[in-house]
Amino acid sequence: MARRPRITLKGYYHIINRGVERRRVFTNEEDFRKFESILCKYAKFYNITIHSYSLMSNHYHLLIEVNNDNLSKFMRQVNMNYAIYFNKNRKRSGHLWQGRFKSVYVTDKAYLYSLILYIEQNPIKARMVKNIQDYKYQSLYHILNDTEYKECLKNSLLVNKFKTKQDILEFINTKFDKDDLAILRQASNLVEQANIQKENSIDKLEKIFKDVTDKKQRNELIYKAYVDGYSQHQIAKVLNLSQPTVFGIIKRVSNTITIT
Repeated sequence: MARRPRITLKGYYHIINRGVERRRVFTNEEDFRKFESILCKYAKFYNITIHSYSLMSNHYHLLIEVNNDNLSKFMRQVNMNYAIYFNKNRKRSGHLWQGRFKSVYVTDKAYLYSLILYIEQNPIKARMVKNIQDYKYQSLYHILNDTEYKECLKNSLLVNKFKTKQDILEFINTKFDKDDLAILRQASNLVEQANIQKENSIDKLEKIFKDVTDKKQRNELIYKAYVDGYSQHQIAKVLNLSQPTVFGIIKRVSNTITIT
């Protein structure tokens, strides 16, 4: 069966990818820096804003903001070019990554900032360092130490929402509450982007649109249903619309929504 195409909605995404069979994909300083260089290069090329990232030994987390319909192109270039580098250096062949990258579309402001905490605190959770500011392979380190990689983080929320480096550090050391962690565990378990078809019933979907006559309200409900996990095909079937029509509605509505 052919893979279902992803729709890229304008906004924030939590991206996760692991090495095939959870093998190490970063083994030394050169590996980490090569991935960061590739990440920065293609973020600039595709007009992607990098807000936060953390590179672990066998996986990585990114929090990025997509401004155009090019998430898949961006991630393909990042993963492909790093895999080429890695395989060439090890004289190996075959897949490096565990399938397609996983992504979660972020629509809630509180969740957005919780994600930053989760991503930046990953090295502490993994007991790789005792002090969060000492881990060299994440966005926080480059921002605090003004390294060459800070340039590709200039539009990060960490840079633009906090006045001083001390403010940033105090925020990053904030503890989660249990509700935050419950949500974020779901994301860290490699949940697919919301356009994956979930086991949501058609009956429930039909009830959502029952008695809706206003076109604007209908379109907003289409977008919400999509974000909640219903597929374009399901929505189109219930509303007796074509899938391209549903696709267009989702794109238009997403462009009117921003997180402030």
